[in-house]
Amino acid sequence: MTSIAEQVDRLATWEAREAGLHRVLPFIGLAVGALLTTAAPAPLGRSAIPHLLVAAIAAGWIAWFVSLHPDWATRRTLMVVYYVGLLALSAMLVLSSPWYGFFSWAGFLHAMMLPGNWRFAGVAASAVLAGTAQGGGLPHSLSHWLLWCVLVLFNLGAAGGMIWFATIAERQHANRKRLVEELAEANRRLAETMRENDGLHAQLLTQAREAGVTDERQRMAREIHDTLAQGLTGIITQLEAAGVARDRHADWQRHVDTAVALARESLTEARRSVRAVRPEALEAARLPEALAELTRRWSTINEVRAEVNVTGDAHPLHPEVEVTLLRTAQEALANVARHAKASRVGLTLSYMGDVVTLDIRDDGTGFPVTDPPALHRPDGGYGLIAMRQRVAGVGGELAVESEPGCGTAVSASVPALSGGAG
Repeated sequence: MTSIAEQVDRLATWEAREAGLHRVLPFIGLAVGALLTTAAPAPLGRSAIPHLLVAAIAAGWIAWFVSLHPDWATRRTLMVVYYVGLLALSAMLVLSSPWYGFFSWAGFLHAMMLPGNWRFAGVAASAVLAGTAQGGGLPHSLSHWLLWCVLVLFNLGAAGGMIWFATIAERQHANRKRLVEELAEANRRLAETMRENDGLHAQLLTQAREAGVTDERQRMAREIHDTLAQGLTGIITQLEAAGVARDRHADWQRHVDTAVALARESLTEARRSVRAVRPEALEAARLPEALAELTRRWSTINEVRAEVNVTGDAHPLHPEVEVTLLRTAQEALANVARHAKASRVGLTLSYMGDVVTLDIRDDGTGFPVTDPPALHRPDGGYGLIAMRQRVAGVGGELAVESEPGCGTAVSASVPALSGGAG
């Protein structure tokens, strides 16, 4: 299957060959007529002017208008002038010698240079000249006018049919050439578009890779905050409490054991975070049970009363949604332990059709919502930022309500996406 470029080159080559043939044939006919007239002059010819001089003028006429200026073929008025001159020179040569009938056929070839119906007028004139030459010259044609008419009509029919089909072929060729050029232009634009798309694709890949790196950094930052940072904070709190209770062996041992347990748990959770595995609490239990166990342990470690309530029809949620709610509860409880100085905390997990909400309320000191301590801490912690990022990551919203001396309420609302749970 040939390409568009090959088809364009093939059409251009065919046009060049056809144009070259039309330029050469008149000179060949002229040379044959001149040679035969010189070698075997026709007895009925009439030569008022030396035929070689007229032949030379005809050769120069064709060379000037056709050979030397091929671009003039598109100038219709100029081609009419050229063709009238060609007919006049052909008539003089045919009247001079019937052998120049070989040259009179140039009128049929160059009639295609004329515009529209002028072609058929040129063919008719050339048919008269060709029939006169074939009839043996003007005197013999006039004496045998019936034969002359037959010859003229034959030439007119044959050449007219050729011109008719050549005109149709020319139109089809022009349409085909135009279609090929349009197709070549479309392919060129398509190639440019593909090159632009390749550049855009590479740019999108780079942006996607950078976005992936950024997302992974944010995920690791949240996981480190939720595991190592909170675990280390709990360990430090327990070790400080153990230092205070060094004279009470039982209390000292309890704080040390709690610190060791927190260290092991934090190490396990850190390893699971690196592997992007769900928290261990959700692997062995459903979300309500995991929240209850988290709250119970937090209450034991911080010696603050905490309760968990579940409303609605509890059902498994998408793993990412359950991890988000569990981490939100974990961060909210950690903030209560660090800042609230609360005596009671309540967690409420509500299943409400297509939405699941988690509310964490405490009766602590509270803070102005416009400047929450969890957002601007000297230790550089994430606090509410981490919770908002997690909740927004699953298409949810996080709301915080607090006033100094009136406690704090944190509410996370997420879509109740179904999926396999632990």
